[in-house]
Amino acid sequence: MEWHIIPTGRVWVDPGGALGLVPRPLWIEHQPVDEHHRTPMDLNSLLVFSEGKTILIDTGMGHKLPKKAIKNWGLEWPEGTLIENLGAHGLSPDDIDIVIDTHLHSDHCGGNTYIDGNGILPTFPKAEYLVQRMEFADAYHPDARTSGTYLAENYVPLWKEGRLKFLHGDTQITKTVRTVLTRGHTRGHQSVILSDSKTPPVMFVSDLASYAVHFARKAWVTAYDIEPLETIKTKKKWQKWALENSAILIFQHDTHIRQGHLVVNPKGKKEIEVLQSGSLEYDH
Repeated sequence: MEWHIIPTGRVWVDPGGALGLVPRPLWIEHQPVDEHHRTPMDLNSLLVFSEGKTILIDTGMGHKLPKKAIKNWGLEWPEGTLIENLGAHGLSPDDIDIVIDTHLHSDHCGGNTYIDGNGILPTFPKAEYLVQRMEFADAYHPDARTSGTYLAENYVPLWKEGRLKFLHGDTQITKTVRTVLTRGHTRGHQSVILSDSKTPPVMFVSDLASYAVHFARKAWVTAYDIEPLETIKTKKKWQKWALENSAILIFQHDTHIRQGHLVVNPKGKKEIEVLQSGSLEYDH
């Protein structure tokens, strides 16, 4: 098994969304803001080679957004686009066998499809797309709160073409890749575990913990979470697992810590030990 973090862009968001009810004096040292008082969120995917399959986990924002939405998101590509970065690994869209959508918010699955003269088409024409059945049900019937992030053009065309496969809870994809239901951010949110006998397990956390500090601090949840109390319960379970297994945690949105270990410091508090820094450097 082999895996690589694939940058797909960066957005700038209001801290009230990303940090929720956490008071500013507590989070500002972890997530500095820009001159417009926005905090950055990277949009990273994960590329996995397992048992002859080329697997892509999440697809970023894509390139279907109108100019106004791009401006509102502060969307930029400081490390290149998804397709460019796959190309750096010698891959074209035709080479992807499986796309795993951790959930169907637009910043995670916008790159599933693209627009050309023939309408909306799959970005990865030979791939099978995998998502939790419950996630698709909620995305297909969004409510007043979720309609701004569940955008049908990112997944309904795939469903109509029979390319979208529904998962029912934890699912083994290959011998070394499995999805696990991590409810809270959405009802059907899933994370992805990579494991073999040679190295510590890897968890692509997705929005179970948008930033690394969210994983370390159980009560810290985003305002985006549909079921924040479920997020806290889910984090408690996976914190225990991460500590017991010395797991490598991949943080999809964190611009400071791209991957790390959960550890307990000498004061008895959980924190993230950095294994790979993110795309931005901060002075603390």
